[in-house]
Amino acid sequence: MSTRPAPPAPGPAPAATARAAAVGGLLAIVAVLLVAVNLRPGATSVGPLMEQVVGAYGQGAAAAGLLTALPCLTFGVLGIAAVPISRRLGLTGTVLASFVLVGIGLLLRPTVDSFALFLGLSVLALLGPALGNVLVPAWIKLHGGRRVVALMTLYSVVLAVGGTLGAGLAVPLTGGEADGWRVSLQTWGMLAAIPVVVWALVLRRTGHDFPPAPPEGALRGSLLRSRTAIALAIMFGLQATNAYTQFGMLPQILTESGVSPARAGLTVALISAWGIVAGLVMPTVIARAPGLPWIVGAFGVLTAAGYLGLWLLPGVSPLVWACVLGVGGFAFPTAIALIPARSRSALVTARLSGMVQPLGYILAAVGPLLAGALLDLTASVPVVLGFLALTGLGLAVAGFRAALPRMVDDEIVPPAPARAVG
Repeated sequence: MSTRPAPPAPGPAPAATARAAAVGGLLAIVAVLLVAVNLRPGATSVGPLMEQVVGAYGQGAAAAGLLTALPCLTFGVLGIAAVPISRRLGLTGTVLASFVLVGIGLLLRPTVDSFALFLGLSVLALLGPALGNVLVPAWIKLHGGRRVVALMTLYSVVLAVGGTLGAGLAVPLTGGEADGWRVSLQTWGMLAAIPVVVWALVLRRTGHDFPPAPPEGALRGSLLRSRTAIALAIMFGLQATNAYTQFGMLPQILTESGVSPARAGLTVALISAWGIVAGLVMPTVIARAPGLPWIVGAFGVLTAAGYLGLWLLPGVSPLVWACVLGVGGFAFPTAIALIPARSRSALVTARLSGMVQPLGYILAAVGPLLAGALLDLTASVPVVLGFLALTGLGLAVAGFRAALPRMVDDEIVPPAPARAVG
């Protein structure tokens, strides 16, 4: 039986330290903060306004289901292009260019009179998140130096803040006007201009910053060879199914139960707000806590419990079940943090992020479409809640496997041929 020497403990390479110094600690913090806070409002701000939006274009439930699934579809399909695009523009250049288009899409989509144009501009507005979802973790891995865990914590926390603000402020920003949804959605386009300015400054320091290819023969193999990568993709897809179904359909479910639109939006925002806590604690938990697979699996169980509570115990305040679902939503920052935590090199991190998030989001898009179809066919909220509870149990299984202490770098390398002992 042959043995291999244990790999050295990972640490920042001299080149990585030089890149981190080139960006600078304060600029890196500001850049990550501003991009993270702008990655979600373009998607989460639509759900609480769904009735007004589809009504303004003379559309119905099918259009609402499509809008609910659109972020996942966009993140999945366009996310596949993130790594190839960044090979030409660099990580920083790709994020910068995409946010120029985001600002244009967010500013223009509420002004058009055609639902088809609204959908098209929504895709443009979601381009930045689609690419940023994949590339920002790799950017942090490349430029973070000794601050990788801190920057991933900041990224996860502020990502949740942005999602919370998008859902919670959607109705108040309308000002109570019948056409106020247009102003509400347009607000996020004005804010998207800020990261463009900051990332232009970052680009001046980084230049073309895609991680170099490894030496010939290193890191060969498909990510599909890695059970950890596959489990991460399934985990990511199931948590995104729940998150975007909550953003898009839970307000409708709550309003049909007699909750006001503003309070329904705040309830969904409460679910998102728990992500702030998750973003603060989960990177450290992943790095240090024993029994991590059981912790991550519990998030899926709590997600299922939250839906079952809304179904079987409707007399309990929805805010209680929102908190249960919010803690179950810890699965999202956990999945994000597991991408760099289960990979060693920046290249594998980029490849893993480029697989997990696009495939996960494509899988996630099926959830809102199925939930909408079930609601149309059965007119039964309990059926939808039961379906979502099953996805929570699937999340528990996938999360347990993804959290096991395995490195994707090791799993994708074919085993060395056995040497004959003479």
